[in-house]
Amino acid sequence: MSALHCRIVTPQGVYKEFDTDIVNIETLDGQQGILPNHMPIVTMLKVGKMKTTESGKREEYAVAGGLFSFRDNLAEIFTDAIENKNDIDIDRAERAKERAEKRLQSKDPNIDLVRAQAALEKALNRLKVTGRSINNL
Repeated sequence: MSALHCRIVTPQGVYKEFDTDIVNIETLDGQQGILPNHMPIVTMLKVGKMKTTESGKREEYAVAGGLFSFRDNLAEIFTDAIENKNDIDIDRAERAKERAEKRLQSKDPNIDLVRAQAALEKALNRLKVTGRSINNL
């Protein structure tokens, strides 16, 4: 089977480039599995998990939403933040979850509820990608 090239770009620059035989992403329209020679596509990513196979090893990432583009066997992900499952600091993600929950429960009119909800969603996604049971936190 042929491979596709994947490039992940954040505001800091290229996060990672690799060849893979599949990219599984979570889009606003649901999960997509992108294989080599897939038809061209541009779609929005939701906060979620991305799975790939790199050098024969399955990799998982927490993606903070963004844009996905695929054409001519080049998959590009443009996102504000992405972390490999193995690089996620679980304690930091748990603290971020707790902070966001406190903000959402606050009666302070100066709290940006949309921003707090987004922060909670990203923290929960990071914990989900690590395999942590959200119910046990």
